[in-house]
Amino acid sequence: MQKRSFSSVWRSGTSGGALVRCRVLLGTVVLVALVALAGLLSYATRESRTPSSRPAAASSSPALPTSSPSASAAAGSRAAALPVPPDTRDPIAFGKAAAVALWSYDTRSYSQPELAAALHRWLTAEGQYVDADSVERQVPSPLLWGRMADSGQFATATAAEAHFPGAFTRALQSDPGAITRAYVYAVTVSGKQSISWNGAPEGGAEDRSTTLAVQCRPDRPCALVGVMPSVAP
Repeated sequence: MQKRSFSSVWRSGTSGGALVRCRVLLGTVVLVALVALAGLLSYATRESRTPSSRPAAASSSPALPTSSPSASAAAGSRAAALPVPPDTRDPIAFGKAAAVALWSYDTRSYSQPELAAALHRWLTAEGQYVDADSVERQVPSPLLWGRMADSGQFATATAAEAHFPGAFTRALQSDPGAITRAYVYAVTVSGKQSISWNGAPEGGAEDRSTTLAVQCRPDRPCALVGVMPSVAP
């Protein structure tokens, strides 16, 4: 039987109740510019986040193979850098970069708090629009991160394609001036994530897709607003 990585177990455990929260993600711009995205607008009426919304590592998940200290040291020599937001005013380019950052991690090179802090630097500073919780939920919990680190687990990602969802484009066409209120764009990104760990350098790969809210004001580089709970085509 093929073993699943801890991150795969974690991702499956976070679907469901964790996606239903009560917080206005995109404020007025979503209510106007994204009115056609009925499914995504449920993001604006989510329940308050509770401590149980981020699950610990599933006790029933199969353990990944561990390695000797020498093997861990060798794996650590392939250190990966923390993700840094690009200096771009193109929402499509930024969306692809943000998706890769969210799908990538390296427990051999940095800690869970360091990755969370790095992803926070991708966020917009405009508090009325930002949803930091939706980004934090993309990072494994500290407990799960520790178990993943025991096996030297890491993931790399690529973004093959990105576009504005059809409903978002139609909403803008019906009210072109709406985007100028907050300059928040919906961007759907598709790509691939490859996960490896000690003893399984090839690991496994799977297709990934996500829809992000990206703010790109004309006078400053793009920033991440949040991660939508479902993918918009």
